[in-house]
Amino acid sequence: MITVILAGGLGTRLSEETALKPKPMVEIGGRPILWHIMKGYAKHGCKEFAVALGYKGEAIKSYFLDYADINSDLTVDLKTGRVERRRSSADDWTIHLVDTGQDTMTGGRVKRLGDLLSKETFMLTYGDGVANIDIAALLAFHRSHGKLATLTAVRPPARFGSLEIDGAQVTRFLEKPQSGEGWVNGGFFVLEPQVLDYIDGDATHLEREPLERLAAAGQLMVYKHAAFWQSMDTLRDVKHLNGLWDGGAAPWKTW
Repeated sequence: MITVILAGGLGTRLSEETALKPKPMVEIGGRPILWHIMKGYAKHGCKEFAVALGYKGEAIKSYFLDYADINSDLTVDLKTGRVERRRSSADDWTIHLVDTGQDTMTGGRVKRLGDLLSKETFMLTYGDGVANIDIAALLAFHRSHGKLATLTAVRPPARFGSLEIDGAQVTRFLEKPQSGEGWVNGGFFVLEPQVLDYIDGDATHLEREPLERLAAAGQLMVYKHAAFWQSMDTLRDVKHLNGLWDGGAAPWKTW
C-alpha cells in the first residue's frame, strides 16, 4: 500500500526556514520532519511512499539520493572512484519522488499521482504534521465501514495555557493542552482509488470540492484521534517540536 505525502507547498508562514528548502525538509532533532512522518508509517509496515514534490523539490530528491550512503559505512577507492557500501543502516523503503508542479494545489498533486494510485487503497498525509496515530487501527477502521474516504480528526494543541478558575483562585493550570473544543482535519487519510474521480485538476484543493462532494455523497468517514498531533506552521512550532525531541519526550516517536 502506497502512502502519499504532500510535500510541494511554499511554507510561507515559516519563511525563516523555507527560503532555502521546502517545508518538509525543516529539521526536527537533526532530521527532516518528512523523515519523522515516514518513520511513523514504516513502524506499521507501510514502507512504500509517493512524495508529491513542488517548491524546491530537488532538495528532497537530493536527500533521498544520498540517503543510503549517508546512513552507511563506506569504502572509497579514490583512484577508480569505486564506492563500496558497508554495514548499511538505511531504512528499507521504496520512495517515488514525483514532481507535481510548482503551483499545483493539494488535490491536483494527488490527481497527478493517479498512475501510482489507481489500483488499490492508499494513504495520504501532509508533509508538515506529526502524531502518535495508530496507523494499523486507522486502516482497520477504514476497512470496516466500506466508504471511499477516511480522514483523521484531531484536537489541535491550544496556543496558550489553560486555566480552571474558582472565583479568584486558579484551581488547575495546564500548559498548552490539546484543545477541548472541536475537531479539525489532521490529515492521515485512507482513500480508495475512486476518490481520484472527485478531483478535477491542478487548481483543485483536496480540502474543498473533493472532500465536500465525498461528504455530500455519504462517502467520507472520520477517525477521531484525541492524543498527540502537531502541525509545523511557524518557527514557534519548530522550536516546540525540537524541544520535545531533545528532551526525550516526543510523543510521535513510536518506532
